[in-house]
Amino acid sequence: MDADWITYLLVGVLSLSFIFEKFLSFLNIRQPIPAIPTSLLEYISMDKIAESKSYQQANFKFGLVTGTFTFLITLALIYLGFFGLIDSWLREIVSDPISLSILYFGVIFIGSDILSIPFDYYQTFVIEEKFGFNKSSLKTYISDKVKGYLLSILIGGGLLFVLLWLIHQIGKDFWWQFWIISIIFMVSVNLFYTAWILPLFNKLTPLEEGELKSKIFAYAQSVNFPLNNIFVIDGSKRSSKANAFFSGFGKRKKVVLYDTLIEQHTPDELVAVLAHEIGHYKKKHIIWGMSTSILQVGLLLFILSEFIFSTNMSLALGGTEMAIHLNIIGFTMLFSPISMVLGIGMNMLSRKHEFEADHYAKTTYDGQPLAEALKTLSVNSLSNLNPHPWYVFVNYSHPPLMERLQRLEN
Repeated sequence: MDADWITYLLVGVLSLSFIFEKFLSFLNIRQPIPAIPTSLLEYISMDKIAESKSYQQANFKFGLVTGTFTFLITLALIYLGFFGLIDSWLREIVSDPISLSILYFGVIFIGSDILSIPFDYYQTFVIEEKFGFNKSSLKTYISDKVKGYLLSILIGGGLLFVLLWLIHQIGKDFWWQFWIISIIFMVSVNLFYTAWILPLFNKLTPLEEGELKSKIFAYAQSVNFPLNNIFVIDGSKRSSKANAFFSGFGKRKKVVLYDTLIEQHTPDELVAVLAHEIGHYKKKHIIWGMSTSILQVGLLLFILSEFIFSTNMSLALGGTEMAIHLNIIGFTMLFSPISMVLGIGMNMLSRKHEFEADHYAKTTYDGQPLAEALKTLSVNSLSNLNPHPWYVFVNYSHPPLMERLQRLEN
């Protein structure tokens, strides 16, 4: 395929992806405001449902503006050959191919982030602030940005250097060797995330002695789940939204509860939430998720190896000669439909796992407090009680609230 046809293909793929994504969002936002379900009468009012709809509409409009802006900028960069122009400018400064690619991606990253900062700021300090979710200060926001840049340089830059070195040294067979490195990296992140990375942004403190800790340990013992580490994260410094998660494997596994979760729920509800998380562990969902992610990375790298030395791909983006970094950018654009299909599959599997974890909590502890916890979480986060089925099919990693309640309460 010659360079012109690749350009048309890039524009076509990006356009169809943009139209499809916004069409689904439009269907979702057009869903009518539902009547209050009987099971939620004690938890929500019509005013709260109307507020939830306003929150969804605000995010839809914001997503439409930001998505359209990004889409049009990307099209302009392709048509004007600006991706290739940057390559030409940088070749006058750097001759080493690996250094050239790293510098190129650095320029793209900085430019992209500068353009996104106003939108990111607006979402945090206007939309999230308006609906009472934002608790982040400007100081925290800037600190997070700086730390994110440093991690991107150290970790992202390091992985990028290894990838580029393998490409130049080995050729097309780089993919399986970098895949092995990626697997080691993904497992390491899962093992050491809460110990090494999370403390850079949040404070983790052991759960204090009391009724909640006693009930959690009693339940864990009843299901033969070895539990040594329960931590509380200061999520309230950024948002009022609540969460909980597991991290690590074996002896390094940790349970992390957001302080906002503890504030908003009773001990029985929190134990039920933990039972759900333990259900994921017992059903080996964490291993399933890790395995499917590893397979996806392998597929991505294999397909990338077929494009990585394409001269026409580089020319399609305005380059004057073959450039590894241009081909990687072109590949990420062309891969988007495959990524969407894989994402749908991952979401289907994730929704299945959520139902299984709910069932585990219901059978080993009690389904009612978990249902009550889900109701509170949903109401407090202004979740959509009536999402469009197509939008759920493509985008939801968790089943809609009413589907989960139907299974838990029957």
